[in-house]
Amino acid sequence: MGASESRLAAGVARLGIALSAAQFEALTTLAAELVDWNTRVNLTSITAPDDVVDKHLLDSLAVLPLLKGVTVADVGSGAGFPGLPLAIADPGRRYTLIESTGKKAKFIRHAIGKLALPNVDMVLGRAESWRPSRPFHSVVARALGSLAEFVRVAGHLAGRDGRLLAMKGKVPEQELKALPPGWKAVAVHPVAVPGLDAERCVVELARV
Repeated sequence: MGASESRLAAGVARLGIALSAAQFEALTTLAAELVDWNTRVNLTSITAPDDVVDKHLLDSLAVLPLLKGVTVADVGSGAGFPGLPLAIADPGRRYTLIESTGKKAKFIRHAIGKLALPNVDMVLGRAESWRPSRPFHSVVARALGSLAEFVRVAGHLAGRDGRLLAMKGKVPEQELKALPPGWKAVAVHPVAVPGLDAERCVVELARV
């Protein structure tokens, strides 16, 4: 096992996530594919193997215990984060990854095929203009702007009892005060991401 694989194994253990050998291999393959594609297509500024483990894989997986229900939308998925690592680790849920940038969507589709992920759907487009056939139980986003913007872009994707889960750094006090009418923060969950010496939290939003 190489250094990055050992780092991933230790981080997953600290998060308390049990993975099969096949799931672990899928995560390492995803990281390798991301680094390889990034030599030809600008997908991410995070390219060092240890940083890919910490800032993409483990950061994504840290939100897993906070997901509700069995259907999850990943809004502004980028190159597939957090959606792809979550789908690998959590095959019992259905994940829909929404991304409007063509080259990133192309990588997501490649990864879905390469890793044979039957529980992942890909939507090429902007979340605010997409209308799913059914609402989602959980809608998650990483680096999507303010909480108010998250609600504007993705609030319609959540069911009546659904949750918006915004992955953040420090607790966004001012954003919490500026939530649009009809929405409230039901919790701010502190999150410890192995390998990252930085504050992380997940803001859980629900309809009033």
